[in-house]
Amino acid sequence: MINQLSWKVGGQQGEGIESTGEIFSMAMSRLGYHLYSYRHFSSRIKGGHTNNKIRVSTKPRRAVSDDLDILVAFDQETIDFNAHELREGGIIIADAKFNPTLPEGLKPVRMITVPLTQIAEELGTSLMKNMVSIGASSAILGLPVESFRNIVEDMFLRKGEKVVEKNMDAIRKGFDFVNEITGGILPDFQLEAADGQKRLFMIGNDAIGLGAVAAGCRFMPAYPITPASEIMEYLIKKLPKFGGTVIQTEDEIAAITMAIGGNYGGVRTMTASAGPGLSLMMEAIGLAGMTETPVVIVDTQRGGPSTGLPTKQEQSDINAMIWGTHGEIPKVVMCPSTVEECFYDTIEAFNIAEEYQVPVILVTDLSLSLGKQTVEPFDYDRIQIRRGKLLTGQELPELEANGQFKRYEVTEDGVSPRPIPGQKFGLHHVTGVEHAENGRPSESAENRKAQMDKRLRKLNKLVETFPNPVLFDGNHEDADVLVVGINSLGGTIEEAKGRLEQEGLKVNHAQIRLVHPFPTDVLKPYVDKAKHVVVVENNATGQIADLIKLNVGSAEKVKSVLKYDGNPFLPSDIYNEIKGLVKHGDYERISQ
Repeated sequence: MINQLSWKVGGQQGEGIESTGEIFSMAMSRLGYHLYSYRHFSSRIKGGHTNNKIRVSTKPRRAVSDDLDILVAFDQETIDFNAHELREGGIIIADAKFNPTLPEGLKPVRMITVPLTQIAEELGTSLMKNMVSIGASSAILGLPVESFRNIVEDMFLRKGEKVVEKNMDAIRKGFDFVNEITGGILPDFQLEAADGQKRLFMIGNDAIGLGAVAAGCRFMPAYPITPASEIMEYLIKKLPKFGGTVIQTEDEIAAITMAIGGNYGGVRTMTASAGPGLSLMMEAIGLAGMTETPVVIVDTQRGGPSTGLPTKQEQSDINAMIWGTHGEIPKVVMCPSTVEECFYDTIEAFNIAEEYQVPVILVTDLSLSLGKQTVEPFDYDRIQIRRGKLLTGQELPELEANGQFKRYEVTEDGVSPRPIPGQKFGLHHVTGVEHAENGRPSESAENRKAQMDKRLRKLNKLVETFPNPVLFDGNHEDADVLVVGINSLGGTIEEAKGRLEQEGLKVNHAQIRLVHPFPTDVLKPYVDKAKHVVVVENNATGQIADLIKLNVGSAEKVKSVLKYDGNPFLPSDIYNEIKGLVKHGDYERISQ
């Protein structure tokens, strides 16, 4: 028996690939297995190759596996594109409809041709071929057909018992067909029993949406964009239940300015987008910094520039998020690494935004935004709501005749008292031009310096109070290599690290969770102790590596392993690159 297995389904976009993966993974999740998935899809509504790769394990996994055990192919293109991932002895379940063939040079694998479409049509509709393929897969894995009943009922019971039974028949016929061909159980594909524990199975975007609700967010203006749209879709369903609302705006400029307005009114408000939308928001982010209005912005990174690769993995917005606004304002840029961190960090983003009265950008990447992961149930007792110097509900001191409230009062910590509009004695002026303590425009050189210094010292102590600005894994005082990453790369680096250590290399891993302000003093000791620092990034220019060189130094030992072809790193990619660097003494930049 085995303790993990990798399964992939592929075909043309629009023919049920996503639902097939969803049914398979939900069944495995409910049995208590840990899962990690990545969906490859085209930037079109219908057509173009798409696939869903799901890793199933008896223990937590946070990376896509290098190889593949089972490939379910709805067309020849799926075999041509993906069969090379199959391990020796792996299995292809192929629809007989397209007369499948194996590519030349493929390692020994077994192809089982199943009339998926024909069986589905005999049951009433070709759409049920995905259910037939689920049954075929369950025969190889030795899973009972009835383990899928609850899922089928969840999906189709509203359409009636007959529809449920039709789909169960499809699963059963796929199971019986393959079971007869294989002659029963295949030991090489039998998973060890799972622990049966109930866990969440969700994408990062849903965790962000749930985190926003838990944080007290009650308004979200946003414009749909891949891969951020699921956050808006999640909150459309959830916020009205808590007295909140979502507005689909005409563009991202409207979204960010509405979000600023909502926060100015005292309502916790967020928006979410991707690189192109973030570009449109830059001027308004500067407005939030100048008016000291808290706002939370989620940036789900994807391939750029321009429209770029809307549905592919990349981590190339870092420089834009830190340096994109004109002028100088305090802002915070946070980088969660897991679905769990997406939930808790979203709550923290709202707290930081209000405590420091700054824009906070929560950064993910496509793999983290849309890749489904098994997650332990969230601990709601950990949630704290901190609103900083918001004065709502407090009685303010009476103003002098013709006076105004000092909304931008120069304070030691840089954060000024913040009344909500309409609050008695809270009258003040708000403008995007430089202003005095009462908000009135002022071009005085003395005032300009005082207000700039005030705003810029807000974040002086943020790194000290931020929860784990760098997550560190390793116990080597004199590490051969320190591997650094952000976002979804954490689990992939961990897996590569384990392989390298099995071969005698001393490897530490630093996962950066706060990129601005940069946690220099936290990261520097690890950099200083390492012989080599390898920064793994999904971009072409090494943006995180450059930040380390700028803030920490040691530029001579900082090297990059880069991948920018739209695909996520596999553990073997990182393992091979680092092994090559250390073994051959080739310390020049290595890109892929």
